[in-house]
Amino acid sequence: SIALLPITRALSSATTMTVSFRSVKQILPATPKHWVGDGFNVHPVFGNKAFTEEMSPFLMFDYAAPKQFKPLKPGHSPKGVGQHPHRGFETVTISFQGEVEHFDSNGNRDVIRPGDAQWMTAGRGIIHQEFHSHEFSEKGGIFEMCQLWVNLPKKDKMTKAGYQAILDKNIPVVDIYQTKDGGSEECDAESVGNVRVIAGSFQGTKGPASTFSPVELWDVTINNKQAVVDLPF
Repeated sequence: SIALLPITRALSSATTMTVSFRSVKQILPATPKHWVGDGFNVHPVFGNKAFTEEMSPFLMFDYAAPKQFKPLKPGHSPKGVGQHPHRGFETVTISFQGEVEHFDSNGNRDVIRPGDAQWMTAGRGIIHQEFHSHEFSEKGGIFEMCQLWVNLPKKDKMTKAGYQAILDKNIPVVDIYQTKDGGSEECDAESVGNVRVIAGSFQGTKGPASTFSPVELWDVTINNKQAVVDLPF
């Protein structure tokens, strides 16, 4: 399930600070999976909130939970989805396990490997295709990924199509720690996880993605199920 958190604000001065904490507005039920092509068995995470003003600038979020794929038999083509068009928004793809091979009408060809992200700006229009990579297809294995669609501002709808290949090694990682009572972090304690900063910033660390709208996109891992962690933004 996913919780929607309304935007709040923190106001401070030299002598006082007032913090308004986020509260859970709504919990969306887990959604059933469906196939995109024959390679991506995804949960539409936003459910009936997809493509609504409430989620803006995000349009849609698909998550392909870990799934085992057998090695392809000789003569069979990699699984995925063939050529299809996009226009007026951006697609952000993150691979957790397995590999996605991308090709588009601008000549970009790339393999998104575990930990990598791809930020494709459709802008005035682009045609692309997405398949399991040939190497992954031959070996088989666990496949897990997600894709987020980000709307473009009206003034940027017809911008030139673009492509950002963001490698795992270029995504900065920030350790996170248990939160004490009162909201401060126990920085002298052992890390309970980390934040990979793909876009925007976290605790002063900026992500490599270039965006048209102010977007904070983090890949957060918490190793301790009992940990209480504050992720301010």
